[in-house]
Amino acid sequence: MSLSEQDLYIAGAIGFLTLCSVITRASFNLFGHRIPLSDKVRRALLYAPAAALTAIIVPALLPWVPGSNAALVDEKLFAAIIAIVLFQRTRSTIIMIVGGMVSFWLIQALFSFW
Repeated sequence: MSLSEQDLYIAGAIGFLTLCSVITRASFNLFGHRIPLSDKVRRALLYAPAAALTAIIVPALLPWVPGSNAALVDEKLFAAIIAIVLFQRTRSTIIMIVGGMVSFWLIQALFSFW
């Protein structure tokens, strides 16, 4: 089986991005303790995981329509709100995940009837 030029390009891109990710993460893990960071930088780095998670979740919940200033509201947003409320009340990640998914499926079924 021969690989096409496009397949080689995609495999090369995946390999290069993997290598870049490993190098940057490994270098911080190996040499991070030797690089002095100010307290402000350390405090800012505490917010990085939350910012990354927000950057992933918000576009999935509010898919923006190109050329429009409005966002589509669908069942994912309602299910996410229900999951947030469940987590606020119970502080249980399992209940949040299960409740969010069940509410997503129920809302999706309800919307399909309309």
